[in-house]
Amino acid sequence: MYRFSTYKRQYKANLKLALPVVMTQLGQILVQVADNVMVGRYGGDDPTPLAATSFGGSVFFILFIAGVGIALGLTPLIGELYAQGDRCKSSQYLQNGLMFYTLLGFLVCGLQLAVIPLMYHMGQPVEVVDMAIPYYKLLAYSMPFIMLFFTFKQFLEGVGNTRVEMVVVILCNLMNVGLNWIFIYGHLGFEELGATGAGLGTLGSRIAMPIMIIGYFYKKQKYRAYLQGFSPRNYSVKTIRTLLRMGLPISLQMFLEASAFVGTSIMMGWLSKTAISANQIAMTLGNCAFMIVTSIGAATTIRISHCYGARSLKELTLAAKASYHLVIAWNLFAAITFISLCNVIPTFFTTNAEVIDLASKLILLIAVYQLADGIQNVSVGILRGIQDVKIIMPIAFLSYIVFNLPVGYLLGFTLGMGAQGLILGFTVGLTTAAVLLIVRYRRDIRRWKAGIR
Repeated sequence: MYRFSTYKRQYKANLKLALPVVMTQLGQILVQVADNVMVGRYGGDDPTPLAATSFGGSVFFILFIAGVGIALGLTPLIGELYAQGDRCKSSQYLQNGLMFYTLLGFLVCGLQLAVIPLMYHMGQPVEVVDMAIPYYKLLAYSMPFIMLFFTFKQFLEGVGNTRVEMVVVILCNLMNVGLNWIFIYGHLGFEELGATGAGLGTLGSRIAMPIMIIGYFYKKQKYRAYLQGFSPRNYSVKTIRTLLRMGLPISLQMFLEASAFVGTSIMMGWLSKTAISANQIAMTLGNCAFMIVTSIGAATTIRISHCYGARSLKELTLAAKASYHLVIAWNLFAAITFISLCNVIPTFFTTNAEVIDLASKLILLIAVYQLADGIQNVSVGILRGIQDVKIIMPIAFLSYIVFNLPVGYLLGFTLGMGAQGLILGFTVGLTTAAVLLIVRYRRDIRRWKAGIR
């Protein structure tokens, strides 16, 4: 039987970690929201600029998430060591992570630039691709700075500090909006650049992010000590292998999930520019809800990794259940909000009547999969925290590649449901993932109780 008193302390501990991460995650997605809103308003009745930032952002996102996903593997490793008081090994992971993740950022940047010729072969209108490429290039140039920032961010999350990243992201978001105002519309004597100006604003704000968090790190003695003796000569193949062992499955799981969203966005382009723009509005709204979900998931990983390090099964199961309660409450609220405001929200993005009408219908469908999305995300957070990450990639492949995309294509094109059919594919994929991940978590708990880890 549920008793609030049993979970009150767990809710408080989870929310203490999650709320700053919520602000951080919302801040990160609001970079794209700011680009979309300001570019959409710049385009007026012409959907091409908004479609360009949508397409460029979607192509960028798939490799961005793969790189960032590898860095997320640092948090559960640091969380376990933090609970055990092992500062020496934590320092080793941080220093090797700085070298490895930053180099990875340059590699991902190169891969993103290499993709550019393929953008003309993704079934998008030529004028959309032409406008998207300059914007996309500027996003690609930001990858090394993103990876450097995420190294420090994930380390701080591992030791239970989620407030610093929040402050940095909020400040850089304000910078992004200001730079967008200058470069998109051509204020303060600068040339009016439209969608390209949005890319410049995003690049500038992302360069500032690692500068700010590094400044904080060196200001605080307790964190500066983790970098003592930092040198490329301290590179450890064994440590890098451990980082890859944790990070690669997480990255592949996120890559496959992102592939479903990006694949759907590309298929929207096979329909029309109106479908691209409407989907971008609906996805932007869905992403705002999703980022709060991922914040709860991130806080769950931190809590679970600390409990795992302390080998406290009772505390771990209570923390996990509390996270499920929180995410279910949030996603029910989000779904009700989407349904209630589906006709109003699109008007903030565009004045095009066709885009507004289609976006309203897509927002209703996004409300349908909210609960499954929240449950699968928290389940992934739990499995990361107990370092059971190998299974999440095959589950993601089955859910998003085998079910989500084919079902969306079947409904959208074969059965003629168009954009609405493509969105319905997510309900199938996310529900499959939610069920399978819960089964895996329950299996892990049974094995732990039986003395098998």
